[in-house]
Amino acid sequence: MAKLSIQDLTVEGKRILMRVDFNVPLKDSDDGSQRIITDDTRIRAALHSIEYLIKNGGQVILMSHLGRPNGERQAKFSLQPVAERLGELLGAPVAFADDCIGDAATTAVAQLKNGQVLLLENVRYHNEETANNPDFAAKLAAHGDIFVNDAFGTAHRAHTSTAGVTAFIDTCAMGFLVERELKYLQDELREPKRPFVVIMGGAKVSDKIEVITALLDKADSFIIGGGMAYTFRKAQGYTIGKSICENNKLELALNILKQAEEKNTQFLLPADNLQADAFGENANVKYTDVYSGGTGGIDDEWEGLDIGPAAIEEFSEVIATAGTIIWNGPMGVFEIDKFSKGTQAIAAAMAQSDAVTIIGGGDSVTAVNKYGLADRMTFISTGGGASLELLEGKTLPGIASLSDK
Repeated sequence: MAKLSIQDLTVEGKRILMRVDFNVPLKDSDDGSQRIITDDTRIRAALHSIEYLIKNGGQVILMSHLGRPNGERQAKFSLQPVAERLGELLGAPVAFADDCIGDAATTAVAQLKNGQVLLLENVRYHNEETANNPDFAAKLAAHGDIFVNDAFGTAHRAHTSTAGVTAFIDTCAMGFLVERELKYLQDELREPKRPFVVIMGGAKVSDKIEVITALLDKADSFIIGGGMAYTFRKAQGYTIGKSICENNKLELALNILKQAEEKNTQFLLPADNLQADAFGENANVKYTDVYSGGTGGIDDEWEGLDIGPAAIEEFSEVIATAGTIIWNGPMGVFEIDKFSKGTQAIAAAMAQSDAVTIIGGGDSVTAVNKYGLADRMTFISTGGGASLELLEGKTLPGIASLSDK
């Protein structure tokens, strides 16, 4: 059922309690006097919704978590540097309350005027947040007349600030970021433009098995790379040397291959690999032979760390003809330049295609940003676990608890 959108709201003169995902990376300054944000992508992602509420006369009260303080006040997990950075991006001061409940928060909320923004301190300074405690939810909800959830990256968690507060606020809507996530990861994939190609990488089959299973009936082709590919190759009887492998998932891997064949879904594993004798930039490397008829594979004491040229060529040809592509997980250890060619080639092939290109969160987002290709993708998800669970067809508590239209 369709959920209420931020655009359906009348916000002038109203207090808008908004859950955002400001869980940004920080580091200490050289002199140790302050915490510095090293990547403000998540802050920028929330700007559209915040600016919309400001423009329309709302009083915006933001809440977020940062890190895992485990219910304790720890300076390194304070959101104060985020308030300062948000103010810079908005071009206007952002007030900051040094707690999310209690007198400090209540006073700060009362002082807000229309078009102003307040950021509450880290909700995870309270253990009640992750416990979805109703008393804590009531205290947070008291700050707002309306609730907006624009924190897709935490929407799969049934926490107090993502789901619990909705029991105490009548009007609960999704922000622009959440709305776009649902459009591309859910609505667009109901009837995708074909051929529909799913690219899966990363270390483990077990991390992606539910997504693969959910999309086997829908996809025309699967492209498998990264460490998970070696589990499939070992299951097929090929040698994988010291490559990463889930030995307890070999039967599962064979079952997936069988299902793909039965459903007439193309299921492509790397035709060859780049193997190395060590994990690092100084390693000796060489390409394997093309896998065929049980021959080919990784040498003993070597490990596969990227896909090879034959795999790049085959995968790129499939990508070039696609109508819709979703990519989650790198082809190799792309953080090390020597093992990055496969991931970079896949990103480039997607950027050059005419397909609807969806980057499904996690390391794939890091990769397209690293190679300067983010602006050539149709949509880049802000969610890691949330993206995967949505693709699996699971219900996300942070979405389900919002008001229906």
